[in-house]
Amino acid sequence: MARWTLPGATALAALLAAGTALADPVGLTPDMMSVTVETTSGSVEIMREQDNAHRLEGDWTLTSRPCPNFCIQPMIPAEGVTPVGELEVLAALQDPDTVVIDGRIRPEFEAGTIPGAVSVPYTEAADRLGELGCEVDFDGWLCEGENVAKVVLFCNGPWCGQSPTAARRMIEAGFPAENISYYRGGMQNWNMLGLTVVPGGAGG
Repeated sequence: MARWTLPGATALAALLAAGTALADPVGLTPDMMSVTVETTSGSVEIMREQDNAHRLEGDWTLTSRPCPNFCIQPMIPAEGVTPVGELEVLAALQDPDTVVIDGRIRPEFEAGTIPGAVSVPYTEAADRLGELGCEVDFDGWLCEGENVAKVVLFCNGPWCGQSPTAARRMIEAGFPAENISYYRGGMQNWNMLGLTVVPGGAGG
């Protein structure tokens, strides 16, 4: 079962010993330092980077990818879908009835994802509804009843169309829009906030 944790003296001492530029603790909220989630590879503690001088590097600093294909996505990719932020994603990771789905292609998932997220590439989303409690029907999928999961979809960030496409394809295939939440910030915002990232399949 997931649990909320506060930093202990040992963790802080380790950060200081490692030479981290620690001026003030970096929490998730004023009262919550970290969240521990259970994954297929064991427990993973999600927290923010504690180095107050830490900055993003590499692809996550890019601001002007060409549109198309990298166009700004709407907050609500399809009618009935609920937009969410990081705290709602953390809560979803604690909820056994909710599946947090990384809608990106497999190599991107394997390079780094949110701990506890499941890889369902957007190209497969409409074909894998059976994993979310739907039943095969003559015309596609029947997605009714208490066994149908709630899902949170995300991809690379506000300019990434993979998870919005997954949401639309799932709805067209019969999945209820009201069971879908969309984390538009995706991996770009997750990284911007210094939150824990793991290789896909290792804590995913």
